[in-house]
Amino acid sequence: MNFDVFMKLSLPRQPEHNWKIPVQNDPICGKHVIWNAPSTDTRTKQRLIHILVQEIICDLDDATNEAVLLIHWTGGRHTEVRVARVKTGRYPAELAPSAVEALRKLGGHWPDRELAVSLNRMLCKTGDGESWTTVRVREMRERLGIPEYDAAKVDVPMISLTKAAETLGICVGSAKSLAKKGILPATQILPGSQWMVPVEALTSEAVRIGVQGVADRRPKFYEDYQYDKVVRLPGL
Repeated sequence: MNFDVFMKLSLPRQPEHNWKIPVQNDPICGKHVIWNAPSTDTRTKQRLIHILVQEIICDLDDATNEAVLLIHWTGGRHTEVRVARVKTGRYPAELAPSAVEALRKLGGHWPDRELAVSLNRMLCKTGDGESWTTVRVREMRERLGIPEYDAAKVDVPMISLTKAAETLGICVGSAKSLAKKGILPATQILPGSQWMVPVEALTSEAVRIGVQGVADRRPKFYEDYQYDKVVRLPGL
């Protein structure tokens, strides 16, 4: 969570004061002044959070699609903060294919474990409304007469987009962006299913240039940047 958003949501609102420097008996105002000071960097804000916050307990409210954070402040006070969960990127329920249809199209292209992941991502359910597991996929596949995935019989070796990203040293989002631009060859048999990336494509010149472009857009001190931008809160 962004530091400024976190403090804006969690610290109690204070009335307007005529002075700019906090007095000794106004600690909350002092926190706001320190937090909003131009000279306060991200590391200082993170240290301030670790001083003020003892623990944060996170729960999910499915009815409102919100994350509920219970903040335990130093000194015994508690604050409840509700943060809306991101809705984008979820598979539309109306587009979910039947499990039989999905298995007939995906069977033989992926191992049973990967098929279970894809079926669950596409909101497919078993006959009794359960989620898919490796065992359930195998039983259904055998019932439909679909052959098991055999890497030795595949003409062109394929890997998932996640594995391709790990091999290339970039995140999945960047790999997907390269795939959508046509730089990284990747296909989906069904929307929501695993992306299939030819192993041989990972060493192509076009992919190498695309990955280098991703690396060039990173900050100079990438690890320090990651540390500064990721809030490490007590209890999380």
